Amino acid sequence: MFTKKPEPAAFDLARNGAPPLPNGSMPTNLGAAISRPATTGTRTGQASQSQIGSDLTIIGNLVSKGEVHIDGEVQGDLHAANIVVGESARITGGIVADEVIVRGTVMGSIRGKRVVLQSSSKVEGDIFHSQLAIEQGAFFEGKSRRMDDPTAGVQRPEVPQPPAAS
Repeated sequence: MFTKKPEPAAFDLARNGAPPLPNGSMPTNLGAAISRPATTGTRTGQASQSQIGSDLTIIGNLVSKGEVHIDGEVQGDLHAANIVVGESARITGGIVADEVIVRGTVMGSIRGKRVVLQSSSKVEGDIFHSQLAIEQGAFFEGKSRRMDDPTAGVQRPEVPQPPAAS
């Protein structure tokens, strides 16, 4: 019949994810006040988000079941559920993912159900997509091909299993 209203601090915590400060006020810079776990929901359940920092260079293929955010350099093919190519990132190789957001440089083909080239992006290669968005200012040189399922038929590289401990 009656419901209790939540306490203001509990409401703010549930809404913003940030605990109140010791004096009872809420932080104004939530990004500095909270540290969120690096997980993101996907259609297949919970998967983690992997980050390639700007000081890291990977030579070889990269395979992930979750989201990959790249700010460094990758020389090889990328396969993941979602891929975000940061502004400082440089990819030399193919990208295959359900969703691809490009802010940096990609030299190779992109296959994704949803592909977004943001204004800071530079892509030299073909794009196979179901949905494509290109912001004003983005650089794109290649062919764009619309397909019902651009990731179908693409073999995901097998990840070698570590040897069993004896």
